[in-house]
Amino acid sequence: MYAIIADGGRQYKVEEGQMLEIDFREVNEGDSLTFERVLAIGSDSGLKLGKPTVDGASVSAKVIGETKGEKIFIQKFRRRKNSKRRTGHRQKYVKVQIGSIAG
Repeated sequence: MYAIIADGGRQYKVEEGQMLEIDFREVNEGDSLTFERVLAIGSDSGLKLGKPTVDGASVSAKVIGETKGEKIFIQKFRRRKNSKRRTGHRQKYVKVQIGSIAG
């Protein structure tokens, strides 16, 4: 059984027991999250599509902890001006484990 959920402007295909990195939010380790925007649910009996969401469907997940993405470097350079600048960015994520799919 799988579900397609929408969170943070992105869509994820999730299955029970799957580990997933979602956008950072203030939650504690061990808390549970519920995703209400379920766009589709697929199982052995068939596929349920929502218009735009499936009524009464939800996906629950357990928060594992915070993680960080890969470091991204930004370099700006102006030729013949002796001007260089290098900055970096590292995105924060919350790692969750999908528990159950209801609906």
